[in-house]
Amino acid sequence: MTKRAEFVNAAKGRRVHAASFSLHSIRRPADTAAPRFGFTVTKKLGNSAVRNRIRRRLREALRNLPDLSAHSGYDYVIVARQAALHQAFPVLQEELARAFAEIHAARPGGVAKPRRFATAAEKKQKD
Repeated sequence: MTKRAEFVNAAKGRRVHAASFSLHSIRRPADTAAPRFGFTVTKKLGNSAVRNRIRRRLREALRNLPDLSAHSGYDYVIVARQAALHQAFPVLQEELARAFAEIHAARPGGVAKPRRFATAAEKKQKD
């Protein structure tokens, strides 16, 4: 994934949080192509060398997962946290595997409702 709109769209989907990252996922409509991955590492985490190291660690952990349960036709965005820099590599891989399994686990009641934000008029009416 390379375009900002794709990352923003993925943020509207399901989320799973872990100690070293947050995984966002959304299904692409009418698309059965291979899953796409994106990585977000903010400037709050450090300078460019630190951010690149975190991104490389996450990418390698994802690449070396023995059983990646990513589905075709989905976009995944991994938003890094500071713990991703120093966490043991096997633990990082376990968290990734758990997050992918959890994001596709069936939820009671079917599909989650999309988040809806109150409009200015609704907020004013509340007051």
